[in-house]
Amino acid sequence: MDAVVIVAIVFGGLVLALAVVGGTILLAIQLRHGGSSKKDRQAQAEEASMIHDIHEGLSKMEKRIEVLETILMDARGRDGDR
Repeated sequence: MDAVVIVAIVFGGLVLALAVVGGTILLAIQLRHGGSSKKDRQAQAEEASMIHDIHEGLSKMEKRIEVLETILMDARGRDGDR
């Protein structure tokens, strides 16, 4: 009976060791190839595109605000001259 327990422990240890080594290898491969799935990379690309669009929109808005400020300052200057 003791021999069966020892054999079970040895084989259990071997299976566990193989699982750990295999998992480590798979993790290393995944990290080497970008660390994320195709779906995750597509989502990240879509988010980056949205952020870029928002940035462009905010830049245009900033220019418009500057133009409006210039118009207001010019109008105040003309009113002050009268």
